[in-house]
Amino acid sequence: MLIEDNFSLKNYHTFRMEVRTQMMTRITEIEALNEVYQSARYQSLKKLILGGGSNVLFTRNFLGMILRMEISGIEVVKEDDQSMIVSFGAGENWHQSVLWAVNQGLGGIENLALIPGTIGAAPMQNIGAYGVEIKDVFHSLEAYEIETGEVVKFYHEDCKFGYRYSVFKSSHKNKYVITKVNLKLSKKPEYNITYGNIKSTLEQMGVEELSPQVISQAVMNIRQSKLPDPMVIGNAGSFFKNPIIENEYFDALRAAFEDIPGYRLDGKFTKVPAAWLIDQCGWKGYRDGDIGVHDKQALVLVNHGKGQGQEILMLSQRIQESVYKKFGVEIDPEVNIIS
Repeated sequence: MLIEDNFSLKNYHTFRMEVRTQMMTRITEIEALNEVYQSARYQSLKKLILGGGSNVLFTRNFLGMILRMEISGIEVVKEDDQSMIVSFGAGENWHQSVLWAVNQGLGGIENLALIPGTIGAAPMQNIGAYGVEIKDVFHSLEAYEIETGEVVKFYHEDCKFGYRYSVFKSSHKNKYVITKVNLKLSKKPEYNITYGNIKSTLEQMGVEELSPQVISQAVMNIRQSKLPDPMVIGNAGSFFKNPIIENEYFDALRAAFEDIPGYRLDGKFTKVPAAWLIDQCGWKGYRDGDIGVHDKQALVLVNHGKGQGQEILMLSQRIQESVYKKFGVEIDPEVNIIS
C-alpha cells in the first residue's frame, strides 16, 4: 500500500481549493482497509474516506489520512424477466454507472444522470434528483466494519433511508466503509418525467418514445444548462438541502409570498425549494472576490479560482441567516464540511 505524505487535494475535490492532507492512500481492495484500520501504525490518525470529492468542503488542511475510495467493478449478480441486480464497486463513478445502465436499457437511475461523485457515496445520503432517489432502486450494500474488520451486508430496511439521509450519516457514521452497492434495475421501467423540466425538455428534443437513454439525456441537458462545470468553476453542486416544513406553516408563507413553490409530501409536510428562498433573498449571482453564488442556480456556491473553504463556509452561514430572517425557515448544508 502506497502512502503519500503532504499530498495536495486540489484535483481530488470539486471546489478545487488548494488544501493538503498529512497522508493519502488509495483503496482498491478490502485488504488495504485492513492495513489502515487494523495496524497500530495508523490507528491514532484521523481518517476520511474520499470518493469523487463532490460533496465536501475543506475549510483547512486535513491533519490525518485521506483514503481515496477506488474499489472498481460492475457485475450482474441476479437476473429475471423483470429486473437485474447489478453490483457496483464503491469507487465506480456514479454518472458513468448511470450511462452503463441506460446503455443496457435498464431503468431506474436515468433521472440521476450527471450527479457527480462515486457509487459508494450515493446511499450514504440517499442521493436524488428529478423525483427519484437511490432508495427507489437500492437492493443492498456491503460495508467494512472498522471495529472488527468484517464485511457486513445491509439491506434496504437496514439503511433507514430518508431525505438525503441514511444510518451512515447518523448512528453508523465513521463505523463502516461502504465497499459495494447492489441496485435493482428494471428491464420494463416506469418512467418519471413529471418533476422539473424533464417533460418540456423531452418535447424540445422531439422525443416520441420514452427510454432510459432519452430521459438521461434530457436530465443532462437540464443540468448542463443550470450548473457550472467543476473543472471550470469550483463547486460542489447543491450546497443546501431543500427544507421540509409543516403544511400549516407553508400555507402561512404562501399567504405572505404567493409565488412560493412547494411540493406536498403527505398530509403533514411540504418540501420547499431552497434555491427559490435563496434567490428571493438576493443571493443569486453574488460575488465577493473569488467566492460567490452561481448566477444560474442559487443553490450552488462557487470558487472562481483562489477562494478558501472558510470563506465559502462564512458565505453559507450568511445565506442561512438571511433566509431565516425573511422566511423563518432553516436551510441546512447538504455538503459535508470538513474542519
